[in-house]
Amino acid sequence: MNTLRQAVQEYLSLRRSLGFKLQDAGKGLIDFVTFMERHRTSHITQALALAWAQQPVNVQPAQWAQRLSFVRGFARHRSATDPRTQIPPQGLLPFQPKRARPYLYSDDEIRSLLRAALDMPCRCELSKLRPWTYHCLFGLLSVSGLRLGEARSLELQDLDLKAAVLTIRSAKFGKSRLVPLHASTCKVLADYLARRKRHWAAREAPPICSFPTGAIVWMAERFIELSMPCPGRSVCVAYPTITAHVCMT
Repeated sequence: MNTLRQAVQEYLSLRRSLGFKLQDAGKGLIDFVTFMERHRTSHITQALALAWAQQPVNVQPAQWAQRLSFVRGFARHRSATDPRTQIPPQGLLPFQPKRARPYLYSDDEIRSLLRAALDMPCRCELSKLRPWTYHCLFGLLSVSGLRLGEARSLELQDLDLKAAVLTIRSAKFGKSRLVPLHASTCKVLADYLARRKRHWAAREAPPICSFPTGAIVWMAERFIELSMPCPGRSVCVAYPTITAHVCMT
């Protein structure tokens, strides 16, 4: 029988081959195996799984439940080859997540947000493109249904303005898909790309809607700041998901 560490690697490889990324689960399970090795235990027990899940004492109960769910999934897999394995039951760390209540922006509110993006101050020469980047990003999210990470990862070769199609690569479960674009959206994108080309000139350009490292939180803060004039904005939490649809004009 292989060790827990070998079994974790096999489990992660199997799940990732099916399209699951398991970034947090992968790190968590490696840490769990290290915890088990310190306790000199070769099989999963409910008591040790619970003890590991509750190790961070200064976090929300949701994180404890998530950590235990990592072990639960692995334990189900491990039980097929090691009958000593104890699978933590579902109700061991009960937690009912509180989902954020979405706010649907109207067409007028989205237009107001896009105008506010263009009014952002530029502190230096390198930041002169940034208002146009936010304008392009928020507008593209509003008309395309892209996820934030997908929009931020777009490369020039992913955009076909003649065919009015975006290619989204390595999306959920590692798949790719095509997203049709309205003619008005193509017009705005073409204008932005021309500005972007002039801005970067001889320098190497980043992805189409690229931001500095750690900018997702900063982007969320700017989104909240820009959307302050919109009624009902207070129910929006952390990351922007614009679900209303409006042409980028």
